[in-house]
Amino acid sequence: MICFPNAKINLGLRILRKREDGFHDIETIFYPIGLSDALEVVPSENGETIFTATGIKLDGNPAENLVLRAWHLIQQNYSLPGIKIHLHKVIPAGAGLGGGSSDAAFLLKLARRVFAVKVCGNELQQMAAGIGSDCSFFIDNKPAFASGKGDLLTPASFSLRGLHLLLIKPAVMVPTPLAYKLVVPSGVSLPSPETLPADPKDWNNLLANDFETAIFAQFPEIGKIKQMLLEMGALYASMSGSGSSVFGLFREKPATLPADFREMFVWQEQLT
Repeated sequence: MICFPNAKINLGLRILRKREDGFHDIETIFYPIGLSDALEVVPSENGETIFTATGIKLDGNPAENLVLRAWHLIQQNYSLPGIKIHLHKVIPAGAGLGGGSSDAAFLLKLARRVFAVKVCGNELQQMAAGIGSDCSFFIDNKPAFASGKGDLLTPASFSLRGLHLLLIKPAVMVPTPLAYKLVVPSGVSLPSPETLPADPKDWNNLLANDFETAIFAQFPEIGKIKQMLLEMGALYASMSGSGSSVFGLFREKPATLPADFREMFVWQEQLT
């Protein structure tokens, strides 16, 4: 059985405060996009769990991949037999797109289908939240206002349908721990999706990403991409999450792309 774990973008990201547990309280709007990995799960003939991966090379120890963490969690909770897992990576890492979290969440959903596990969406969200702060978002995989560590979700009747997304990721990767080490909490709350102006041109000051100041200072090439997107006519442009990808929302697909983008990861789609 195969599925396609998709990425997300952040529309604004405010850091309210650092918590006593070392995490940060944030507010952001998660929005799913079409960029996706491929994840396949089939029963194992010998009862052992086997994990393989292709595509973009995985960082770190494959045995510690979030997909395996998710599998071991649901396997232990529901006494499931071993499986063969294959992950084909397309979503770049260290880009603020939630690729690893999405893979883990989709593994939980796929395991539920393969083994007909009687577990509701709320329970899956709780399991996912224990894997990563934004992991639970990908269980329902619908626009949501996120608070707390990013794990407290409120569904948002909010749509970018019809807008064109242009997403650019330079070669640089921004580790999430580094981003949180550099960021200075603003303490400013994010507007709720329902109160946003209808025209995305009015979002640039309202939906700010607090990571941008520190990350752009550390990695000027990321800030340059945002400026280029705005100069190309983007209605709204922002770094996604803690970086390093930057996206712009356009009314129409840009006719041409700057030469600077040729050596970078580029994703475009009309949002639905």
